[in-house]
Amino acid sequence: MTAPTVAELVEQQARLTLPRFTHDDAWRLGTILVDLARERNAPVAVDVRRGAQQLFHAALPGSSADNDAWIDRKRRVVERYAESSLLVGTRFRAKGGSFDTDSRLDPDRYAAHGGSFPITVAGAGVVGAVTVSGLPQLEDHALVVEALERLLAGA
Repeated sequence: MTAPTVAELVEQQARLTLPRFTHDDAWRLGTILVDLARERNAPVAVDVRRGAQQLFHAALPGSSADNDAWIDRKRRVVERYAESSLLVGTRFRAKGGSFDTDSRLDPDRYAAHGGSFPITVAGAGVVGAVTVSGLPQLEDHALVVEALERLLAGA
């Protein structure tokens, strides 16, 4: 899997803007992710939040408490930067730097690794985050993108 560019990730985020985000939408998004992960036997944990409220969480076979810790670290990057965790890390690398050393944020609390994506609502901006942990970072990110695309297709 080839790493997307900053421009590709920016376009992706703009394209995946939702018309709304309700509790039912969070359930649908989480369920789509769980179904995709089960089809692929992916050992992931899934988290969907609106603001500080966790609306959906699932831990599939093969995942562990470490995945929950990764979810928290990646989600904090989305909350701070209002961009996907992969985009933030890619921006640092594109400038010749490293998020872990150049962001001045505690790497025990923040991880700019792929897998967390902002939930953006048209006219409202970023209202939450959807996060997956358990696969290599590009695969975590791709799984979230695929689920958001499916949610939008059914919206």
